[in-house]
Amino acid sequence: MGEPAGLDACGVRMVDPGKVAAVRAALPPEAEVGGLADVFALLGDPGRLRLLACLLEVGELCVCDLAAACGLSESAVSHGLRLLRAHRVVSVSRRGRMAYYRLDDAHVRMLLETGLAHAGHARDDAAAVPAGAAAAS
Repeated sequence: MGEPAGLDACGVRMVDPGKVAAVRAALPPEAEVGGLADVFALLGDPGRLRLLACLLEVGELCVCDLAAACGLSESAVSHGLRLLRAHRVVSVSRRGRMAYYRLDDAHVRMLLETGLAHAGHARDDAAAVPAGAAAAS
């Protein structure tokens, strides 16, 4: 026996074919969507996010200083930076034997700042809910 139709179930195949066609024409190519999904997957790791937050704060750091600032091992920092660099999230400049990492461009900075602002709003909204109010809803 089939499931009863829920509130989200559409009773018709398409309500506004014009809007559907406009949206489909404006969607980015699959390769672009896949690339963006890869970047968001990279940003889904708390360790890599700490690295990026450090770089957002000071601009440029070497592996040793990033490890000390984030509380991660140098090996974990190097691995995280290697992944971030492969996806052009961070870039590196070498001065002698030292390598200094920074956010790759303004788009990465804007993405991080926006994400951190959103996380702050979500945290503030959750703190504003009186105790027991969430259970009552």
